[in-house]
Amino acid sequence: MALASSDPAARPPAASLREHVVRTLKLAGPVIVARCGLLIMVTVDTIMTGRAGGDQLAYLGIAFAPHLTMLVVGIGLLSGTVILVSQADGAGRRRDCGRILWVALLDALVLGVVWAAVLFEGESLLRLAGQDDDLAEGGGRVLVMFAWGMPAIYLFTAASMFLEGVGRVKPGMVVMLIANVANAGFNWVLIHGHLGFEPGGAAGAVLATSLTRWLMVVGVMGYILAMADKAEFGVFRAVAGFGTLQRRFLRLGVPMSLSYAFETTAFLVITMMAGHLGANAVAAYQVAINVVAFCFMIAIGTSTATSVRVGNAIGRRDREGMAMAGWVGAGLIVLAMAPLAVAVALLPETLAEVYTNDPAVVPIVVATLLVAALMIPSDGLQAVLLGALRGAADVWPTTALGFAAFWAVMVPSAWFLGHRLEGGLPGIMWAELIGISVAALLFALRFRAISRREIAPFA
Repeated sequence: MALASSDPAARPPAASLREHVVRTLKLAGPVIVARCGLLIMVTVDTIMTGRAGGDQLAYLGIAFAPHLTMLVVGIGLLSGTVILVSQADGAGRRRDCGRILWVALLDALVLGVVWAAVLFEGESLLRLAGQDDDLAEGGGRVLVMFAWGMPAIYLFTAASMFLEGVGRVKPGMVVMLIANVANAGFNWVLIHGHLGFEPGGAAGAVLATSLTRWLMVVGVMGYILAMADKAEFGVFRAVAGFGTLQRRFLRLGVPMSLSYAFETTAFLVITMMAGHLGANAVAAYQVAINVVAFCFMIAIGTSTATSVRVGNAIGRRDREGMAMAGWVGAGLIVLAMAPLAVAVALLPETLAEVYTNDPAVVPIVVATLLVAALMIPSDGLQAVLLGALRGAADVWPTTALGFAAFWAVMVPSAWFLGHRLEGGLPGIMWAELIGISVAALLFALRFRAISRREIAPFA
């Protein structure tokens, strides 16, 4: 039997399966739109850069992987925000939420400055990865432009996680929709050179993204500071016990950051494998991954909603509610991703031509998308189950399972299928399908195990 919190301010449990579904969808919908907004920004950058030439698309693709790796490692460190906030909100301790926000913002600023300093040496990083002179030089210019926006994207992430943790998911969606309009305008000016600016190609596209990220910070922080009930959430409350709260962040954030790092560095290595197949292959890989990532945004939204609902249930010590929140999220994502997979499988050439008209790149994209379509449902499932496990603060075991799936299975498979068997880019994508499917299975087994235990909030 579920153990409900006695605090009348605690977020109440769902009374039926229908209510579980409705609550998950109400949280997931705006988060999906917001996450899609992030990817639309990348997609617009990719499409507009592709029109500037295949070489510029290759520069963007080779730079995006290391930037993404650094980005998600930092996001992993900040992920404790949504767990701690949702558990505090679920338990009725809303005044603690503001303290968590300010610690998260400070961590975000420090992380952003550190990673920006690394990205300023982007060309050297790409040369160390074995890329040729042209890709290293062009990709290095792009990484410098990513550097300018790193503090901003982390600050935005921390503030958004706070809002998601207290169930305020619409503001992030609105900010993201406005940001996409601004980003498209900046792209028009900076990629192709308008209003007196020199054409910047891929570097111009990323400079536009960095400028937009700072506008996003202004928008989301403006909302938080203007909330009518900000005092109820302790937004202006002194951050007492900073050291204790920081240690709780690190106990959650370090293993989650490692989890993100294992996954993203595995994909970074695979991107480098694609780069060794030539500029056309890495350009095609950027397109294929962007299509998969667009579908994945639905999984990210559902994963976030599932994580928040699992955290709420743990905050009120509701084991049955925690289990239902996780499995309902998993079921919903399978239903959502299946038709997307069918669409990608039926329209690979159409999708390829949206991104590029390069006759050397399009056939590679088409062949790769046919494999990627099979990966989409498994990718969504593993993401939502991972969100459920993170909402339960099951950090170290989940990190170990992610390492096994992505490094022990996926990376060796990519080398074997893509290079040893000369399967090229489709072979590499088959390896990703295998690794992601293994991750989904392992995460499902782990969530099944922890959902049968007695639970307590993360201390």
